[in-house]
Amino acid sequence: MRVPGKGSGRVSVAGLVCIKPGQRGHVFYQLRVHHGRKNERRSLSEDDYATLITAAHHQLHAPIILIWDGVNTHTSTVMRQFTTAHPRWLTVVQLPAYGPELNATESLWPTMKAGLGNLAVDGVDGIVAIWEWCGPLPALR
Repeated sequence: MRVPGKGSGRVSVAGLVCIKPGQRGHVFYQLRVHHGRKNERRSLSEDDYATLITAAHHQLHAPIILIWDGVNTHTSTVMRQFTTAHPRWLTVVQLPAYGPELNATESLWPTMKAGLGNLAVDGVDGIVAIWEWCGPLPALR
C-alpha cells in the first residue's frame, strides 16, 4: 500500500497530573508539533512548560507542587528563573535520577497511546487531530 506524504515529524507532549485529596484529579497537557522543517524546534520549550504550568494554576485556583524529572528543559536556567519567580503558588520537587515510577505522569502516556494504536493517519497533523478528538483531556493553549 502506498501512503502519500513525508515521513518525518513528531508530536511531543508534556503533561501535568493534578491530585488533591478528596477531589477529582485533573490532567493538563501541551502539544508541540514538529513537521520536520529545517530549524524547527522538535521538543517543548521553557515557554511551553511555563504556559502549561501557569494555565493549570489559573484553572485550578490553587498552589502547585511540581514533581519533575531531570529533563534538561526542566532544569534549565530559564525554567529555574520561572519557578523561583512564583514562590507563592509554585513549589518544585526534583525526582531522583532513574525514578520514573515516582512520576505520576509517566503512567499516563501508555494509557493515552493505547487509544491511538493501529491508526493510519496522514502525517503528524493527523495524529494531533485524533489525539485532541479522542482524548478526554483538556488541552491548554
